[in-house]
Amino acid sequence: MSDIIRRDPRREHILRNRLHPDHGVVLALVGGALSDAARWIGPSGLVRRNPHAVGFIGPNGLRRIDRSGAPTSGLRSAAKSEAASDSRREVVISEPAFYIAVVADLPGGRLSAHDRDLLGLARQLADAERDGAVLLLAFGELRDEGLGDSGVDRVLEFKGGHYDGYGPEARLATLFVVERDLRPRHWIFPESTLGGGELGRRLAARLGVRPATQVWQIADGRCTGRGAAGATDITRALPSVVLALPECGEPVTDTRHAATPLAVTAAVALPLRRVEDLGAVAVDPAGVALAEAEFILSAGNGITDWDGFHHAAKVLGAAEGASRVAVDNGFMPRHRQVGATGTWVTARVYLAAGISGAIQHLQGIQSCEKVVAINTDPGCDMVKRADLAVIGNAGEVLGELVKLIGKTQGERRDVAA
Repeated sequence: MSDIIRRDPRREHILRNRLHPDHGVVLALVGGALSDAARWIGPSGLVRRNPHAVGFIGPNGLRRIDRSGAPTSGLRSAAKSEAASDSRREVVISEPAFYIAVVADLPGGRLSAHDRDLLGLARQLADAERDGAVLLLAFGELRDEGLGDSGVDRVLEFKGGHYDGYGPEARLATLFVVERDLRPRHWIFPESTLGGGELGRRLAARLGVRPATQVWQIADGRCTGRGAAGATDITRALPSVVLALPECGEPVTDTRHAATPLAVTAAVALPLRRVEDLGAVAVDPAGVALAEAEFILSAGNGITDWDGFHHAAKVLGAAEGASRVAVDNGFMPRHRQVGATGTWVTARVYLAAGISGAIQHLQGIQSCEKVVAINTDPGCDMVKRADLAVIGNAGEVLGELVKLIGKTQGERRDVAA
């Protein structure tokens, strides 16, 4: 056959026309070809990369490169997502030889990014030997329906008033019963301020073991954690209780597991509650530092009604952020700037209103769990980075959102009355 590379004018036309019905399919095919052609083994054995072959064709016919720092590529077509979902391998462990127990934070009853990293780490330990199973322990109401896709084989759910709020005594007694009944080979807790760090240390003290804390890597039966306030790494043999940091492992993406409900046979003797939890204290979002905020409403050059923006942030209960352009123009104070030249944020929800997405700004939000973008430009980098995008005027969308929230709150007050 001839080695001459031939062009396909029809395919090039479809790639340039974003409204063509076959645009998504052809884009996914070309994206896969580009990713395969962009790497090859050189004569020295090193992997070579062609920078001109990286990227994808945008709606204007120009080659685009995803600079968002997100773990997924810029090609987010429905065809590619469905293909990735269907390619998962089904794994069923009927008789587990041993358990790797994960006590997740589960904020709001759903797995956080930190929790998924822990499950990926547990999956790595369970798959090291035959018929190892990952056991997820959940305190409170469990609302996440994608546990199997996250690598969970068995689920232990504990609900009731004893487990609501801050109650470490009841949770510790429950974990001790699970230890006696199921004998997990390892316990993995999130090294977080949501309760996982404290509970893991309490269990280690109860079992009489020295836990591994601030762990960021596990390999070959040894773990590496940060010590001396992060100034050095400490490597030691892997103990039975591990407190792991975010990004300690890769979330499960290639297998689907059963996530079968499980129950302990021994009865749990719940101790008397020594601490009375009075609930969460209301805090003014304006007084929360950006680095600690869980919900951030950030404004960019697309915001013209700043009074409406401040009102929307108050109604939503969000901390206010801003792009560098908004700060340089004097609309927002410097300490509210988000990005590599401002504050790196780790919010659970980051709502970007009228921000096009400069590379410095995208670097500053790469650790955010969910990003929502409101912009008039469907091809801007922020929309490509976002998990959910709304194409429209940012001020008008925020105004309608405030009206919707007000209507919902009014209906709730009427029902309560």
